Amino acid sequence: MSGKRRSDAPAGSSTRRRAATSKSATSSPSRGRHPRLRRVVTWLSLLGVLGLLLLAGAAFVIYRSVNLPAANAEFETETSFIYYADGEAELGEFAIQNRERIPLADMPQTMKDAVVAIENPTFWTDKGVDPKGILRAAFSNAQGNEVQGGSTITQQYIKVLYLNQERSYTRKIKEAVLSLKIQQQLSKNEILDGYLNTIYFGNGSYGVQAAAKSYFQKPAAELDLRESAALAAVLNNPSLFDPYEKESKKRLRDRFRIVLGEMVEQENVTAAEADQASKRLPKFPEATVSSAYGGQKGHALKLVKDELRALGYTDAEIDGGGLRVTTTFTEKAMTAAEAGVAEVRPEGRTDEELHIGVATVEPGTGKLLGFFGGQDYLASQINWAEAGGMVGSTFKPFSLATALEQGFALSDTFEGNSPYEFPDGLSVRNEGEGDGNDYGSAVSATTAMQESINTAFVDMSAAMDDGPTKILQTAQKMGVPPPQASKKYPGIPATSRDLEADALITLGKARISPINMANAFATIADEGRRSEVHVVEKVVSQDGKHDYDRSAQDIEAVPAMAKDPQTSEDIAADVSYALQRTVEDGTGRNATAIGRPAAGKTGTATNDKDEVSSSWFVGYTPQLATAVMYVRGDGDDQLDEDWLPSYEGAAGYFGSNYPTRTWAAVMQADLEGTEEIEFPEPAYVDGEAPGDEDRDAPVYVPPAPQPTRAPPTRQPDPEPTQKPTQKPTKKPQPDPVPVPEPIPVPTPEPPPPAPTDCSLFACDPPPPPPPQDPSPATPPPARRAVG
Repeated sequence: MSGKRRSDAPAGSSTRRRAATSKSATSSPSRGRHPRLRRVVTWLSLLGVLGLLLLAGAAFVIYRSVNLPAANAEFETETSFIYYADGEAELGEFAIQNRERIPLADMPQTMKDAVVAIENPTFWTDKGVDPKGILRAAFSNAQGNEVQGGSTITQQYIKVLYLNQERSYTRKIKEAVLSLKIQQQLSKNEILDGYLNTIYFGNGSYGVQAAAKSYFQKPAAELDLRESAALAAVLNNPSLFDPYEKESKKRLRDRFRIVLGEMVEQENVTAAEADQASKRLPKFPEATVSSAYGGQKGHALKLVKDELRALGYTDAEIDGGGLRVTTTFTEKAMTAAEAGVAEVRPEGRTDEELHIGVATVEPGTGKLLGFFGGQDYLASQINWAEAGGMVGSTFKPFSLATALEQGFALSDTFEGNSPYEFPDGLSVRNEGEGDGNDYGSAVSATTAMQESINTAFVDMSAAMDDGPTKILQTAQKMGVPPPQASKKYPGIPATSRDLEADALITLGKARISPINMANAFATIADEGRRSEVHVVEKVVSQDGKHDYDRSAQDIEAVPAMAKDPQTSEDIAADVSYALQRTVEDGTGRNATAIGRPAAGKTGTATNDKDEVSSSWFVGYTPQLATAVMYVRGDGDDQLDEDWLPSYEGAAGYFGSNYPTRTWAAVMQADLEGTEEIEFPEPAYVDGEAPGDEDRDAPVYVPPAPQPTRAPPTRQPDPEPTQKPTQKPTKKPQPDPVPVPEPIPVPTPEPPPPAPTDCSLFACDPPPPPPPQDPSPATPPPARRAVG
């Protein structure tokens, strides 16, 4: 045996030791860098901890400094009160809150589950603030999806109970802190109880009990799954998901299904139950209207609410924000409008079919002082003072104002014979049988207005530069809103229908509200200055601060009938003169019953069957402008002797009859006890009109009688002595041509006929017997006109 000893180490171990030694030597520089990295990490960690401590300290300070304030009164919003113009007499109120607070135990489980599932799925486990929900909402909003608030049920309750609707980071911080604090004072059940008894569900309903009765006419305890899910969907945004509005109901259906889906996710219901419920929305009974909205008050409150919305107030603020709203309405004007209608309207004609709209506006301010909208609001929510209809010849003053602005004068003459034919074959005629009455080939603008001569106004429009377009622009500047809503030309409502710049615009086929027509004529009364018609004067918030005060807005009336204020005033004076003559000696003679200076215009329009369908009078004094409209059915039904019977031998369905007499009754009551004010003298503006050299003509002389029909016996319009009929200021004139005496009629002279109210298809006929067919010949099928 050899004396050599075998090593116990396995083969190759010495090699591994050498390799290890070599590796250790190689890695020594790396070990030298580790302390530096550790120091950097250590300092960063220390800074992080310090930052967290600072944040924690700041949070602690904020938490300690923010205390639970006194709860908002009665855990509920306050009723908003609406007042007449004096700020004292109450017109009405919004959202009378008959809140019935019920315990959480009386609420169906489906209701509690639905609200928690859609509003705050982590409600039962979170601390009142859901950071994940806030981040999720922020991410969704950044992606341009539906805006989400990220607020938990606790935060929403805090906002209603202690805070306000202000949108700021300060409020959100307070909301979060108070949510954490309230968790220490109230249990989850108590928070949910308060929330469901306080939150706004829309339709004037605060709390689930009020909502159940309002939407489903049953107590909350009887709500089923479908009804609970629908209410949970509505409360997110009652205006956006209003079940009584067509488009809103579509959005509600989508959200309703989302609620059911969330309830499945939370295992509140099975998928089968959710699928069955999601097939349709629950049935919403017809919306009930509070009796406080009875009569004309409901229409008035609707106008107020619409304007408050336009001013930026939300439904929650309007219906329960404790607002104090002073309106423009006066008890005197509201009573005068309703009483005037009752005095004149024919007996036995119910307001379910015969609709009368009246509106009175104050010149210089645009205040809607009073109106009559038709049926009791509880019976019909259509306000005919706002809905309007075809205005007929009451549109003609806009044409005259446009002509005067372009350089024409009251003494300028236009085609008065009938029919007037356009090159394309369209025919326009005056009132009377056959082709209509002839007034001569040269009738003054004043006479054309006084007798409402269609052909003269169509000729006037054609004689202007771009007449139809300019007439439309003038109407808008004076207070008639355009077809598309515009901040520049507002109104009530904000649009007009069928207002188009075509050859027949002057005859009044446009559909305009009496409110806007009254305001447009108030522009003339205020010497050519337009004010914005409105119904809200002042809004005071729940804390007594002035949220809105129109008198402090520095809103001034603007020149509307010309760019230059003085020219606008002069044009208004001349238009007013022509309209005064219309009342004194023309179609508006029934308006003289008020016993003081007045100006105005009658109007009649026809439907697609050439039947008289609307009848108007719009007039004013220097203090007030009032519009009266009669329509029937849907606004286009025939107004015939069955609905507006003859009165004192004159056909009843023309503007010169019932509308003018109603206007007089309203204005008499409105103006009682006020000073009688004269109109400004006419200015007799006279510029360089288009085609001026062809416009000088002798005074119109009635034509000799024709064997086929009796001639008109109207006398030429007598111009004032200080303003000759011919216009020497424009160019030298020859010696005046002697005016021949009218050829006598070889029969006993009949009494002068009453003035006519003339539209394209319908005009007041000379009494006593009305014509068998007051409609003129129908124009070519492709072109139809209404006057």
